[in-house]
Amino acid sequence: MKCVIIANGDVEYTNDIISIIRDAQLIISADGGARHLRALNILPHVMIGDFDSILPADKLFFKKKKVEMLIFSSKKDHTDSEICVSWAIDNKATDITLLGVTGTRLDHTLANIFLLKELARENIPARIINKNNEIHIITDHIELNGQPKDLLSIIPVTQKVTGITLKGLEYPLVNADIKMGSSIGISNTFKGTLATISIKKGILIVIKSKD
Repeated sequence: MKCVIIANGDVEYTNDIISIIRDAQLIISADGGARHLRALNILPHVMIGDFDSILPADKLFFKKKKVEMLIFSSKKDHTDSEICVSWAIDNKATDITLLGVTGTRLDHTLANIFLLKELARENIPARIINKNNEIHIITDHIELNGQPKDLLSIIPVTQKVTGITLKGLEYPLVNADIKMGSSIGISNTFKGTLATISIKKGILIVIKSKD
């Protein structure tokens, strides 16, 4: 089941983003992310969070629409985004896209990126999408579609990632090792329309981006 989680960060209302939301079988609004869904006239299946950032008018709007609201205390051990991810897994989501989870708060942005690590361990395909980036974390392999010259970077988030093989990129690798902190994987580019990244051991952030 495809799931979209929409938080309170910036969301570009492009046709692609709107299609991702509308095609989801499960739409979750994380607290203030309700503003995006109201702007797009899309009803979530559930609204989750401590509701400290949702606009009162948005909360009232969805309350009148009888959307289910799961309200948590603001004194909690997990962010709204993490609670939404856990709820999605418990409710049989098999593919998760996170929107509005990056922004000016670097702490929140990093915490949300590392939610992808737990989803990778659960073997649930997931990604974060914003205006300029599509972010993945992998523990084995991934195939990504793009266009020639699209940027793609890989960043180790374990002490070392081993057995890295890159295909379909300007600078391929075969069974290479990269240590955490190295910038060698930054700003590769697509040669065609498909790139394949695989690793044998470790955890790797993969980012398709545009300036």
